[in-house]
Amino acid sequence: MTSSTELPQTIFRSGDRKANSLRPTRLIPNFVATAEGSVLIEVGNTRVLCNATVESSVPGWLRNSGKGWVTAEYSMLPRATLTRTPRESERGKIGGRTHEIQRLIGRSLRSVVDLKALGERSIILDCDVLQADGGTRTAAITGACAALALALNRLVAAGTLPKSPMKELVAATSVGIVEGSVLLDLAYEEDSQAEVDMNVVMTASGGLVETQATAEREPYTRAQLSLMLDYAEAGIRDLVVLQQQLLQGPA
Repeated sequence: MTSSTELPQTIFRSGDRKANSLRPTRLIPNFVATAEGSVLIEVGNTRVLCNATVESSVPGWLRNSGKGWVTAEYSMLPRATLTRTPRESERGKIGGRTHEIQRLIGRSLRSVVDLKALGERSIILDCDVLQADGGTRTAAITGACAALALALNRLVAAGTLPKSPMKELVAATSVGIVEGSVLLDLAYEEDSQAEVDMNVVMTASGGLVETQATAEREPYTRAQLSLMLDYAEAGIRDLVVLQQQLLQGPA
């Protein structure tokens, strides 16, 4: 079997970005003043606004359980893309892709929250894509986690909770194979021609929450899968550092 170090990595990337490099990424806290937690995440030209709302109720099936709930909603503004995409509210239903992404974000965030310690309250993460250039779902997870942490810290500061029920941070990135090369953090132009597209969600301690890898045309090898995971892990560690820096700053 070909070793991962022998895989081709010569493809040209915009801005001379290396195969294992993230796009320039920025997390802007408190972007919306009215939300309990708010973060605008910029990953290259992808921008996602993540707002956390705390409600003093839980879904019916959780009442009197002593447990809380964390969930997410995801949407894309009509002109987040090159051509206008009609609002799903105008169509009268939410599309399958949106449902899938919402569930992914929710699962990812619940994996790092002690729902019992949260108590019977819900936290809703609204993730709205302002501009899309690939990796919107992974950016939403990374930004929503930071917004969630801000909201939980505010509950602690207000004396509502004795300590934050967040066990650790979680972040996500994309990785794929384009023209035979494994690339980290695909922009739309790369993603649209990728032979393999993969999303990885990982905790700060290195635990895998979700891996989604799909071969669009040709199958991929075990060596390529290992290299994709290596790239994703290194990229997510960098994203966690950005989250930590945001949380250490002024609230």
